[in-house]
Amino acid sequence: MNILVLNCGSSSIKYQLFETEYNNAVLCKGLIEKIGLPDSVLQHQCGDNEKIKQTTLIPDHQSGINRILQMLVHPEYGGIRQIEDIRAVGHRVAHGGERFTDSVLINPSVIRDIEACVELAPLHNPANLKGILSIQEVLPNVPQVAVFDTSFHQTLPKHAYIYGIPYSYYEKYGIRKYGFHGTSHKYVANEACRHLDVNFNEKKIISCHLGNGASVTAIDHGISVETSMGFTPVEGLIMGTRCGDLDLGVLLYLMEKEDLCCSELNDLINRKSGMLGITGVSSDMRDIRRAANDGNERAKLGLEIYAYIIKKYIGAYAAVLNGVDIILFTGGIGENDISLRKSICSSITYLGIDFDEQLNDIHGGDDFLITRNNSKVAVMVVPTNEELVIARDTRRLVSTR
Repeated sequence: MNILVLNCGSSSIKYQLFETEYNNAVLCKGLIEKIGLPDSVLQHQCGDNEKIKQTTLIPDHQSGINRILQMLVHPEYGGIRQIEDIRAVGHRVAHGGERFTDSVLINPSVIRDIEACVELAPLHNPANLKGILSIQEVLPNVPQVAVFDTSFHQTLPKHAYIYGIPYSYYEKYGIRKYGFHGTSHKYVANEACRHLDVNFNEKKIISCHLGNGASVTAIDHGISVETSMGFTPVEGLIMGTRCGDLDLGVLLYLMEKEDLCCSELNDLINRKSGMLGITGVSSDMRDIRRAANDGNERAKLGLEIYAYIIKKYIGAYAAVLNGVDIILFTGGIGENDISLRKSICSSITYLGIDFDEQLNDIHGGDDFLITRNNSKVAVMVVPTNEELVIARDTRRLVSTR
């Protein structure tokens, strides 16, 4: 069964085309980055063929998805002869609210419920919906499955997800912490335990998913018990364009001083803040690091703040777990930014981390340790594969319908 997986982020689209009958073989895979920027990049690879890289303007997610479909059926670069060879499509959906505690087959009711969650994830759910509706238009008879970022975090205890506002707002509107990147956190935690040959259900794990969107999760014996993102993906770490944790009094102050309305505040905290807002350089960490290396002081400051906040969360979650066995780095930044990992790990050695700088310098696509054998806490880099999890769920639901 050919299953196409679309994983739309706020400024990226990952995709993989799986043949799920034989060990989940990947027919094609690719990534679109810097959506909305003039130097958008498409990387596409079919099987073991050479990777194709194109730099072009991809103004929005709809254009990106159309480009992906063209590549899949390209006579030279594609993996299938026609779009109709795709038998099912799985989608990463950021926010399911309390409506969805597991993956679901998509129908009109599910689409309406995803639309109802748009205000909770304004950077992601609209992109997810575009993917769903685009495929629906091209392949109207092909089943689609939604896999929600929020599902893994439904195990959070009530004392971790209730906010310090009148409880009636939780009862009336469902205002609570939901958490995101659940598919990624669960996958990399399982992969790390497999690599280390330990039982996932017996370990205390802190998982750091660091990309344009970023979050940290505490996993206690296989269960998510705390996570940095909240009611929306704005809470927690500073991200590419999102502010992360912020004194709410700042927003009230800015509303008065700048005469901002709600939609302008939403744009401010979701699209104009974070690393872009601090550095004034870019939302992309690679651009920021280049600027810092060239002497840009605000870029340097942004990098210091980014590492500092992650370090704070790791310390807090070690307290929540009453100790930690494994710390993980994943996501585009977590997997590739050697300097960031060094900055964090070298300053939390009190946890029993014996950091190995040489191991950290490894830059590859496989799981690898960045601590020595005698380290009390194993620190690992584990490439995430949310697409594989989505493909598995898609096959499971499509096969049982």
